[in-house]
Amino acid sequence: MAARIDKINEEVRDALSSLLRQVKDPRISSGLVSITRADVTPDLKLANIYFSVLGGDTAAVQKGLKSASGWLRRELARKVLLRNTPELTFVADDSIQRGTHILELLRGVEIPPEEPETVDETDEN
Repeated sequence: MAARIDKINEEVRDALSSLLRQVKDPRISSGLVSITRADVTPDLKLANIYFSVLGGDTAAVQKGLKSASGWLRRELARKVLLRNTPELTFVADDSIQRGTHILELLRGVEIPPEEPETVDETDEN
């Protein structure tokens, strides 16, 4: 059962990613919006759609996605054939920004060069 849900999650994510390019709402097209993950419940009634925004206002994009959710759901039903088309809930995913921040912090850390180990030549064999 888990493999089936994983496949559905992937298909929903891929379909919504391609549908985002067709949305005319300026709030959504203001930055680079990508669908990072989809979590569909086993009964196919609900889906949490995680998205990230690069170069735009995340709150505005979330409002735009909520506004377009009816159209996205209808188009999703046409692209992905499921018994039930899930209700879409959009959740901001800031993992990319957190990863970028951690990478910047790691690049800023200065590690002192290691001193070569000295060999003690007084060892007696």
